[in-house]
Amino acid sequence: MTKALSDIIKGCLEGYSKAQELLYEQFAGKMFAVCLRYCGDYEEAKDVLQDGFIRVYSNLQQFHKKGSFEGWIRRIMINTALEKYRDKYYLNRVDNQEERIEIKVEDDVFEDLSAQDLMRMIQELSPKYRMVFNLYAIEGYSHKEISALLKISVGTSKSNLSRARAILQEKLKNYYKITKVI
Repeated sequence: MTKALSDIIKGCLEGYSKAQELLYEQFAGKMFAVCLRYCGDYEEAKDVLQDGFIRVYSNLQQFHKKGSFEGWIRRIMINTALEKYRDKYYLNRVDNQEERIEIKVEDDVFEDLSAQDLMRMIQELSPKYRMVFNLYAIEGYSHKEISALLKISVGTSKSNLSRARAILQEKLKNYYKITKVI
């Protein structure tokens, strides 16, 4: 951790609003991107970011300089988004009888695919699929951890991930068709 960041954290702990502002300015952009991945829209992501930073300021004394400070803030943002999600949506179990979709995607589809296009496709997933996909594929949580975070069974986590992947594969297939036609 840099001396400047240590000074900002110390200022926040001492209650200086200027230090809080500096901390926000330093991390808000990256953390907003995290919030946006978990939220349904821009406005909801702004709310989660604001609530997350309130938690950061309130719990700053719990950061013991073990590990990355950015990682610590990121975890708070993810947990804040998950709490908002749990309050807003009921996670339904995906029926195990659902048809399994296997789609082969050509390797060159990724040559034309931008990160923004991929993020849009992920954002279009239903909330229950988007949550599990982000936690597993992007954040690296295990199904057991996702199960505990979302209060769902491990089987539901696996099923939701499988369905999210199938939907994304279908979107990629359609994207590939569109880009080849254009």
